[in-house]
Amino acid sequence: MSYESVKACFEKAGLSGRITERERTGDTVEHAAQVIGCAPAEIAKAMSFLVDGRPVMVVMAGDGKVNSSKFKRRFHEKPVMIPWDQVEERIGHAPGGVCPFAVREGVEVYLDVSLKRFSVIHTAAGTDMATIRLTVAELEKHAHAAGWVDVCKNWFVNEGMPA
Repeated sequence: MSYESVKACFEKAGLSGRITERERTGDTVEHAAQVIGCAPAEIAKAMSFLVDGRPVMVVMAGDGKVNSSKFKRRFHEKPVMIPWDQVEERIGHAPGGVCPFAVREGVEVYLDVSLKRFSVIHTAAGTDMATIRLTVAELEKHAHAAGWVDVCKNWFVNEGMPA
């Protein structure tokens, strides 16, 4: 159901040709990047948290890691990941296929600034067997993002300078 919802969303937008179904994508950002043929940082990973008991998704570059201090400054509490066995129920996609499209009502989606250094990113498309290639502007539009945040560490900009 999840994949079909994402596919319908992009068919309506005229972008369903950007979805690629695969035999496998891999269980890590690095494996997914190998299968897709891009740098790991260009994988837009969707991380799901509980904030005030509500599901919040932060989509970040594949080389980003959540910085607890930055997260707490933005959301006023420590980052607490949604337990693996509750992700599908709370977000609408099972782990491995979590993406910011066709999520359950009430899920707030934010995009981390670590993505802004790319013109094109790749993200899951509702299943661990499909990905979609989008510009960052398309990601922002179709994710119906609530806004941009800066909650990551360990990603790099121009010539290896830390962000």
